[in-house]
Amino acid sequence: MECIVLGGGCFWCIEAVFRRVDGIIDVVPGYSGGWKEKPTYQEVCSGTTGHAEVVKVLFDPKVITLEEILNIFFAAHDPTSLNRQGNDVGEQYRSIILYTDEEQLEVVKNVMEELKKKYSKPIVTQIKKLDNFYPAEKYHWNYFDRNKQQPYCRYTIAPKIERLAEKGFIKS
Repeated sequence: MECIVLGGGCFWCIEAVFRRVDGIIDVVPGYSGGWKEKPTYQEVCSGTTGHAEVVKVLFDPKVITLEEILNIFFAAHDPTSLNRQGNDVGEQYRSIILYTDEEQLEVVKNVMEELKKKYSKPIVTQIKKLDNFYPAEKYHWNYFDRNKQQPYCRYTIAPKIERLAEKGFIKS
């Protein structure tokens, strides 16, 4: 089992996406990339912790490669949008990859180099070594599947899942 931590806007969206991917063992929403120890959701949303909303993706590399995971990640958000995804605005919504070892870093660099060819604007995804991860409060876990009728889920997450499923990235 391997782990990578990814942030691409609201963690509810990224979690919902990766829960629909073969080879993913678990997806845990949380906070990472900042300096405050054990931040709360309210603190992260205030923009004073340096943390981003992220998901810890645990995966079986015999079933899915890190490259495939990164391709799904980049298809699920706009890596050229600085500190925002759609209506979610702030540093906590930044595009970020937190790798666990040098092998992962090399894969990330290679995928990013290929990705640059697909965008006319610069990619602003931050790349950092993972040094901390704080799981989010339990009410954030599996948020989409537990709250499908909530407006954010219906109008933001559901269309993203449908679009990615149509493109063959995930199961609907």
